[in-house]
Amino acid sequence: MPLAVVLGYASLTGPRPRNEDYCGFATPEGAELENKGLLAAVADGVGGHAKGREASEFTVRGLLSDYYATPDTWAIPKALDMVLQALNRWLYAQAQKQRQNVGMATTLTAIVMRGSRYTYAHAGDSRLYRLRDGDLQKLTNDHVWDHPELDNVLARAIGLDASVAVDYGEGELRVGDVFMLCSDGVWNTLGDTRITDILGHHHDPQAAATHLADIAESTGSQDNCTALVLRVLEVPSGQLRDSIARAHSLPLPPPLRVGDEIDGLVVDEILHESRITVLYRAHIAASGQPCVLKTLRENSDPADIAALAHEEWLNRRVTDASFPQVIPWPQHTCLYYLMSWHEGASLGAWLRQGRRWSPAEVEELGIRLLKGVSALHRLDIIHRDIKPDNLHLGSDGRLRLLDLGVAASDGQDFNEINNPGTPSYMAPELYAGAGASVASDLYACGVTLYELLTRKYPYGEIEPFQKPRFGDPVPPVRYRPDIPEWLEAVLLKAVARDITDRFETAEEFMLALERGAHRPLRVPRKTPLLKRDPNLGLKLLAAVSLTANVLLLYLYLLG
Repeated sequence: MPLAVVLGYASLTGPRPRNEDYCGFATPEGAELENKGLLAAVADGVGGHAKGREASEFTVRGLLSDYYATPDTWAIPKALDMVLQALNRWLYAQAQKQRQNVGMATTLTAIVMRGSRYTYAHAGDSRLYRLRDGDLQKLTNDHVWDHPELDNVLARAIGLDASVAVDYGEGELRVGDVFMLCSDGVWNTLGDTRITDILGHHHDPQAAATHLADIAESTGSQDNCTALVLRVLEVPSGQLRDSIARAHSLPLPPPLRVGDEIDGLVVDEILHESRITVLYRAHIAASGQPCVLKTLRENSDPADIAALAHEEWLNRRVTDASFPQVIPWPQHTCLYYLMSWHEGASLGAWLRQGRRWSPAEVEELGIRLLKGVSALHRLDIIHRDIKPDNLHLGSDGRLRLLDLGVAASDGQDFNEINNPGTPSYMAPELYAGAGASVASDLYACGVTLYELLTRKYPYGEIEPFQKPRFGDPVPPVRYRPDIPEWLEAVLLKAVARDITDRFETAEEFMLALERGAHRPLRVPRKTPLLKRDPNLGLKLLAAVSLTANVLLLYLYLLG
C-alpha cells in the first residue's frame, strides 16, 4: 500500500498590485514516490521590493526540480538543504549584481511526505500547520524581528543573506492528518480558531484551500493570500527500508549445488559461504552471461532479509564503474539478487598468494580505491568494511569495491552496540564508541594500503573482542626500506590515531597520492610527549616538587 495524499491550493492577489506568493507541488508515483516522496512548497516574495514574485517562483520551481535530482541515498534534510543553499546563493548573487534586484528574497515553507513520515523545511514567516484529531498545531516558527513600527520584519529568508539557516523538522504521518502551508496573508488574518474550523469542515483539500484564501481576502487581509492543503488518505505500514524488504518477501532458495538451475540461472560455482549469506557464480541459461547470485542461508531471520534488501537497494544506486552492477532480474521466485561477474581476484587473495606490490603500484591502487570511496561518500554511503578482501582487481585492470552488506546511508544511526567491520581496519574512535564515518572509512583505506606494502598493520593485528591500545603507528619503512619518504608520510597521516590528524575527504587523500614527491606531506613520525599525555607537564612538576621536598627534609634532619 503506497502513500496516498490528496491536495488542493489557492493563491489570491488581494489588495496588492501583484501576487508575490508562489506555491507548487510534485506528486510522483511508483519507485520515485517510495524513494523521494511527495514534495509541496509555499513561498512569499519579500513585499515592497523588486523581483519578489521572481524570487518566490524561482525558489519553488528550483526546489521541485532539483530535489528529485539528488541521490536517493541522501537523507531528506540533506537533499533539501543542498538545493536550498544553492538557490539562496543564486538569489543573493543576483541582488548584489544589479541595483534593481536589491531585496530579491522570499520566505519558504516546504514539506516532503515519504513512507510513514514527513520532513519540513522552513525559512521566514510563511507557516506549516497540522490538524490531527481536531487539534491544530503550528509546526514552524516565524523568523521575524520585533520592531516598534513595522510588522513581520524578516530575520531569515531565501536570498536575504549570503547563507541561510533553514529549520528542519520531522514526524510520523497518520491517516486523516491535514497539513496546511500558507503565506502570512492567510494566517495573520484568520487566526488559529478559524483555520481549525475551515480545515475541519472541508474534507476536500481543494475546497478547504479555496475557502481559506477567499475568507482571508474578504475579511481584510492586506497581503497576498495563498494556502496549500494536503490530506493523508493512506500511510504505508513501514518506512522506506521496510517497504524494500516487503518487496523482497520471497521464500529463501534451497542450498544450491553446481549445475542446479533456478529461475533461468545455472549455478557454476559456490564462491563464498558465511554465517548468513551465500554467493554463487552463475550464468543466465538463455544468453550465457556470467553473474554473481547473492542470497541468504535457510535459517536467516527477518533482520537478515531486510539487510539483504537494503544492500541490493544501495547497490542499485551506486552506478560508478568502481563497483559491480546489479543485473535486473524480474523473474524471481526466491529471495536473491544478481550482480555482474568480473574475472580476477581480491587483493586479499593476492596477499595470501604472496603477491608483493611496489610503492608505485600501491600508489596507483590507492588512487583507484579512493576514487571509488569518493563516489560512495558523495552518495552519503559509508562502506564500514574496507579491506583487501573487499577490493577486487579484475583481469581488465579495474579495481572494484565489493560488499555493501554492512554499508549505511540515508541518515541511519551508526551508533550500534558493536560497530560492524574487521577489527584490524577499524579506526580508534570506533573502539571508543563513536559511529562509523567518512573518517573511519579513510582510516581503513590507509590501513589497507599500509598492508599491501608491508603485509603488516600499523598498530599490529587486532583480534575480535580485543580492546586495543593505540600508541604511535609503526613507520612502514621499518618493513619496507624502499618506501619513499613522501609515501610514508601519506600513510602515517591516513592511519593517525587522532581523527583530526587524518585526511578529511577521499579527494584530499587522493590528491596527496597524486602529488607524490612533487609536493610531499610533512608528518611527524612520533607524537610529541605532551600531546600523547597532556598531563605530563603537571606530572613532571609534581615529581620535581616531591624530590625538592624530600631533599629539604633530608637537609633539615642533618642540621
